[in-house]
Amino acid sequence: MDSRYLHDKEELKSSRIDEERRNFLTAGLVGGAVAAGALVAGAAHAQQVAQAPAPFWPHPKWGKDDVAGASNWITPAKVLDTIKWIKDGKIYRIGRVYESGMPKFGERAFTLRIPGGPTGGPFGANKLVYNDEFLATEIGQTGTQFDGLGHIGIQMGKDGDKNEMRYYNGHTGQEIGGAYGLAKIGIENCKPFFTRGHLFDVEAVKGAPMDVGQEITVADLKAALQKQNMQEADIKEGDAVFFNTGWGKLWLKNNDKFNSGEPGIGLEVAKWCIDKGVCLTGGDSWATEVVPNPNKDLAFPVHGELITKNGIYNHENLDFTGLIADRKYQFVYIFSPAPIKGATGSNGAPIAVT
Repeated sequence: MDSRYLHDKEELKSSRIDEERRNFLTAGLVGGAVAAGALVAGAAHAQQVAQAPAPFWPHPKWGKDDVAGASNWITPAKVLDTIKWIKDGKIYRIGRVYESGMPKFGERAFTLRIPGGPTGGPFGANKLVYNDEFLATEIGQTGTQFDGLGHIGIQMGKDGDKNEMRYYNGHTGQEIGGAYGLAKIGIENCKPFFTRGHLFDVEAVKGAPMDVGQEITVADLKAALQKQNMQEADIKEGDAVFFNTGWGKLWLKNNDKFNSGEPGIGLEVAKWCIDKGVCLTGGDSWATEVVPNPNKDLAFPVHGELITKNGIYNHENLDFTGLIADRKYQFVYIFSPAPIKGATGSNGAPIAVT
């Protein structure tokens, strides 16, 4: 048997995940996201919201039929305004390299094979040979990951009732489809991003990499703005905001710790992002939000607030090393999700241009 195959099998066996992430993979997310709605709405206890949460649709700006969410901000006028931010033309790759040894969510896999080696040939008088590859993986939580609108839902009524399982803009679990892809709000509906990006180096504010479960606050953002000689007024509707915590330094160096939880934004900063009208959040960790949440009753509430209720996208496992080394905190963020029909998210290679 192929030794690389045995290596991959062993890698899968050794992949472990803490209890909160395991609950997320099974049943915790939908109920927890409902509880997140409770916290923002001011309900007394998260469990009460699971019974009667308030509707969050239709979207007040994009309307009841919208399936593109905050990518609607990327208009020709927005693009032309964004171009003005390019000063030196330097390009930074802010996505991770995809490889089998990277941290992966739970039991996910990433396995690439080149059949034949070469796959075919030689052909013709010029003796041409070629290689193709076979890639077996999940899109979600495998390397740099872009969360689409169909990624997160909220159970509004009885657990398991898909007619009361609501996604962005009120689309129900029954409507959006099943095992062979989403019938609505698939990633193919997301428009390409070409917008202004703002990076908050919270690690620098703290003086060291942040710890698991440590929440980024609005006060931290204001301190980062001051330290980086930036103005809060620079953040306009349709911009993207990014958070560096230092957690990404664990990538490939201590995967178990990387997967154990993370620092990140909480509901306070989520509300700040919503009020600013941003199109996307992103971070150097696997969820962008703080895990575990300070409120132990909640599972990934920031995902529910941003994606499900407001159509704001999330880009995870980003690498800001080059930008921070060059002290480039404002840039043009460019990314077009792979238009896989019915997918809940996308892999890919986002870039920043300064």
